[in-house]
Amino acid sequence: MTLNDRSSTLSLLESRRSGRPRDMVAPGPSDEDLQRILTIAARTPDHGKLAPWRFVTVGTNKRQALADLLARALPAHDPEATAAHFAKALEFAHQAPTLVVVIAAPVEGHKIPVWEQQLSCGAVAMNLLHATHALGFVGGWITGWAAYSERVRAAFCEPGERIAGFLFLGTPRLPLEERPRPALETIVRRWTPQTD
Repeated sequence: MTLNDRSSTLSLLESRRSGRPRDMVAPGPSDEDLQRILTIAARTPDHGKLAPWRFVTVGTNKRQALADLLARALPAHDPEATAAHFAKALEFAHQAPTLVVVIAAPVEGHKIPVWEQQLSCGAVAMNLLHATHALGFVGGWITGWAAYSERVRAAFCEPGERIAGFLFLGTPRLPLEERPRPALETIVRRWTPQTD
């Protein structure tokens, strides 16, 4: 099976596979490619036209600043963090050529429930991955402790916002490998109305 097969739209959807950010190398999307990716990402279901999400791009010249932020935030997450944990945070900050942080920015108190706005944010991130793969790159959506760190959140988000994920984009250094997918019979059922 060819993964991320771009021969047709359906082939791409049927073969979509994320890549491991630590295995991504240059080239990543150009500035023009990234603009196109983000434009496509924003074409997502959005009840109420609220755009309850944001994108924060982290340039290669800002990756060390991100690594420094993670190093300062790590002790609050893990007071017993070892040198290996700090090294992993450094690697996280520098992996893949392109990094987009997707921010959930729900509009509180609106008639559109926050849950629906959060679903829209997830759809934006998925659209971002689809656009990345359609352009011939590979993407990986990562959360991990950094996405839930208050210190990291404050560096990227406005009040009331949160990090939905770090989306790393680039070219796979190694061939992508398929992973197990759920059998449809385990996740699909026909609805049967209950009788009173």
